[in-house]
Amino acid sequence: MKLEVIRDTFTDKSTIGKLNLGGRFFCYTLEDIDRDTNKDGDLLDLGEAKVHSKTAIPRGTYSVQLTMSTRFKKVLPLLVAVPGFEGIRIHPGNTDADTEGCILVGESKAKDFIGGSQITFSKLMDIITKAKDPITITIK
Repeated sequence: MKLEVIRDTFTDKSTIGKLNLGGRFFCYTLEDIDRDTNKDGDLLDLGEAKVHSKTAIPRGTYSVQLTMSTRFKKVLPLLVAVPGFEGIRIHPGNTDADTEGCILVGESKAKDFIGGSQITFSKLMDIITKAKDPITITIK
């Protein structure tokens, strides 16, 4: 199963995008600030320093595994081998205060906010727990 996040709204607090499943729009996403100013997929260039718990992950394609989250005490999607990051998950939440580099999902969006997150996350989990193929996510 292929997930794709297309980031399209950038503010000084958050990054909002669209999550596609199999090439079709599924929901909105909210992440921390995208500090990859030249959009080359790393945070190594001048002015691109990672700020702990306040930086969106680098663009790229990552394997996704369903594993137990010690923080949330339930099974959540985990993005594997994100350069410079650990414990990056997809989970419910509404604002940048709810994410520490993770990807939040929701059915509606406003400035620095996504809504309907719990329902959207439940629908996403229903779909990906039934996936027969390996799960990947591409961040663009």
